Amino acid sequence: MHLDPSSLSTPERYKLLIGCIVPRPIAFVSTISPDGRSNLAPYSFFNGVGSNPMMLMFCPANAADGGEKDTLRNAKPPTAGGVGEFVVNLAVESYQREVAAAAEELPFGESEFELTGLTPAPSTKVRPPRVAESPVAFECETVQVVRTNPGEPAGGNVVIGRVVAIHLAEGLVNERMHVDPERLAAIGRMGGTSYCSTRDRFDIPRGRAALGDDA
Repeated sequence: MHLDPSSLSTPERYKLLIGCIVPRPIAFVSTISPDGRSNLAPYSFFNGVGSNPMMLMFCPANAADGGEKDTLRNAKPPTAGGVGEFVVNLAVESYQREVAAAAEELPFGESEFELTGLTPAPSTKVRPPRVAESPVAFECETVQVVRTNPGEPAGGNVVIGRVVAIHLAEGLVNERMHVDPERLAAIGRMGGTSYCSTRDRFDIPRGRAALGDDA
């Protein structure tokens, strides 16, 4: 099968992306509006960008009317009307249903913290609260927003942030900064409404050694 993306509808392209790019880590992003109203939403187009400096990114799509979703509206730089800060909390098994529930489209200003019952906790260097239940939280300052199709429905936005503070649950990380995946118990997104756990793992050496002794 060969497909030309230009011949597909936006929903068809979206279904191919989320069905083929799997599993996807989930950024559970907390933000705050300029007038102090908190927001919490999951985004599975998410990853690290680099470690020097420590940067990450997540990608909120435009709303159905082409407008900005609350998270983008809050996280964009102050020069564009936002706060310019956000917190990436991780999505884990212990509150996996709350992660899914936070995708509810609430009116601007209504808080998903209240909807889900998750606990907002003060951050140390940014205004948005973090999720107290999360084993990991990255406090971030927005560096740049790349808009792939401004004002259009489902247009992409890449929010790039510099990590300025990190919160880690006790016992999650050893002295060499290795994270215990069992304690983390992260979940990921598959296609549609499917999720996956990260408990089925295997090790492979890097490079040529991965091919075995005969390589």
